[in-house]
Amino acid sequence: MSDQQAPVFQIQRVYLKEASLEQPNSPAILLEQESPTVDIQLGVNASPVADGIFEVSVTATVQTKIKDKTVFLVEATQAGIFEIRHLPQEQMNQIMGIACPQIVYPYLRGNVADLIQRGGFPPVHLSEINFQAMFEQQQLQVQQQAAGEDAPRIVTQ
Repeated sequence: MSDQQAPVFQIQRVYLKEASLEQPNSPAILLEQESPTVDIQLGVNASPVADGIFEVSVTATVQTKIKDKTVFLVEATQAGIFEIRHLPQEQMNQIMGIACPQIVYPYLRGNVADLIQRGGFPPVHLSEINFQAMFEQQQLQVQQQAAGEDAPRIVTQ
């Protein structure tokens, strides 16, 4: 028998941690005929809860505007509690930065679309996300900062 214990990766729970819908310019903005612009921001966060237990959350912010006025603003955070044990740190980072968000994200997509539709608007469907590419980009930025390199800049005169 080996002294090393088998790796563990289990989903304990997936839940909607926070959700809000704001319509600061209603009802007047609802009478506008112009199509709104849509801005979507996503973020991933992972934090330890207990020994071998982690919360991984994905946050979406969806803001629609007509000219400079907000039609609606939705902020939602979907989270999951995961048991992750007996993995090397590099694999832990990948699991929490790629695998866990991939599990949580479909729930977030559904909740955001539902919240927007319940607010009286056509649903905004968040597109599929390549969490591996997102994770690799974040790792590259961390490495560049650690090496003292600045992000590439374009200088115009």
